[in-house]
Amino acid sequence: MAGSFSLSRSHTSQRSLPCPLLSKDGRLTFYPGSQVVKLPFINFMKARGTSFLNAYTNSPICCPSRAAMWSGLFTHLTESWNNFKGLDPNYTTWMDIMEKHGYRTQKFGKVDYTSGHHSISNRVEAWTRDVAFLLRQEGRPVVNLMPKRTKIRVMEEDWENTDRAVNWLRKEGINYSQPFVLYLGLNLPHPYPSPSSGENFGSSTFHTSPYWLKKVSYGAIKVPKWSPLSEMHPIDYYSSYTKNCTGKFTEKEIKNIRAFYYAMCAETDAMLGEIILALRQLDLLQKTIVIYTSDHGELAMEHRQFYKMSMYEASAHVPLLIMGPGIKANVQVSNVVSLVDIYPTMLDIAGIPLPQNLSGYSLLPLSSEMFKNEHKLKNLHPAWILSEFHGCNVNASTYMLRTNQWKYIAYSDGASVLPQLFDLSSDPDELTNIATKFPEITCSLDQKLRSIINYPKVSASVHQYNKEQFIKWKQSVGQNYSTVIANLRWHQDWLKEPRKYESAIDQWLKTRTDANKF
Repeated sequence: MAGSFSLSRSHTSQRSLPCPLLSKDGRLTFYPGSQVVKLPFINFMKARGTSFLNAYTNSPICCPSRAAMWSGLFTHLTESWNNFKGLDPNYTTWMDIMEKHGYRTQKFGKVDYTSGHHSISNRVEAWTRDVAFLLRQEGRPVVNLMPKRTKIRVMEEDWENTDRAVNWLRKEGINYSQPFVLYLGLNLPHPYPSPSSGENFGSSTFHTSPYWLKKVSYGAIKVPKWSPLSEMHPIDYYSSYTKNCTGKFTEKEIKNIRAFYYAMCAETDAMLGEIILALRQLDLLQKTIVIYTSDHGELAMEHRQFYKMSMYEASAHVPLLIMGPGIKANVQVSNVVSLVDIYPTMLDIAGIPLPQNLSGYSLLPLSSEMFKNEHKLKNLHPAWILSEFHGCNVNASTYMLRTNQWKYIAYSDGASVLPQLFDLSSDPDELTNIATKFPEITCSLDQKLRSIINYPKVSASVHQYNKEQFIKWKQSVGQNYSTVIANLRWHQDWLKEPRKYESAIDQWLKTRTDANKF
């Protein structure tokens, strides 16, 4: 996961800074999450800007989410199916358009909208998720506390990129006569790879120091409720199993994972603070629009999972705050919005006409002081958002339609896997699937989802893509593919019964997938 900051000045001589910060649960930016950890610069933005209480990722994983944010298009339109298949390297992003309109542009840190980090294990796991076997990851979420109590710069690479962004503002940004856009991408608060087992162990270590941990109110940390394994939705069980979370965890282990995650959020907040303080020192803050958001969240042991790849709130709900000249101060917007809205918002800030084919809508009408009529505002953004996921750790393409009250989640072709329906107004923890209890609502939401995206056809296209990619990989490793796959970190059982699993692969490859029938 990563974060980003961007600065631009519009035709009205304002500078604007979007700061997308990845891997942060959006619920932390408003009550009750804010009671768990001190986030002074998030609070600074809340008081001086507009907070979007119901902002969502369009795909809960790094690269596809960023592809949506930088293109303004839904995932099925970009075909960014997983963490190593993003936008074409030559794709025109909102920053490219702003540069063509006279903006000075600069990017630092993690970008990941063309391709993200993804091991061979993750790739093969994503491609073969349709095969009827479980893939066990060896990594188990753990915590690692640095011994030095005064250690502030735990994530040194992120701090280096933050320093580069600040130096750019001081040495170059301040001297430009034309408007500019600055983007800073961070990794925090992403769990770190476990160094003892190498890259293939997976990003499963929540890492911090006592300096950040003391900013967390340990007693306020909520231990999430879990459904019994026997009652879990089959997709959730697969996710929990492949993330190696079906075993026993003590309450202390769970609270520590969550505490360390919150501490990592506090360190992220401090990096945001470095940008805000630099803008203030350079007398740019009053001329700058700051946007802070994230590509996805972190489950941090909610629903017996860590990491993302889920439509549950901790994974799919992201922070989104806008602050600057002309932006309403101390305002909370309850409308559902998503990351595809960043693209049109950036162009709208700059006064650049919006393309007609975008999936997103400008957020300025919801956050600008120029728009006063609340009745008209309701019609400026659809009353729904779409999120979808097609990558690893989930064994079916997943589609979420989020409205003001309901969260509807459909899978695969809409028939082979039962859907989920949650009433977030009465069940904010998403513990009770009421899809069968309210069939009329379920049917209505499914029809609405199908009017937005032909999701059975998209699922079939992803199935076909997965087969094609697996065949290419299989051919690249030659006759010993079975030996290679057996030693990938997630399939320790393959060595025991290789012929059984080879047969399952062969059967899967023979199964016909036809997207056209949909």
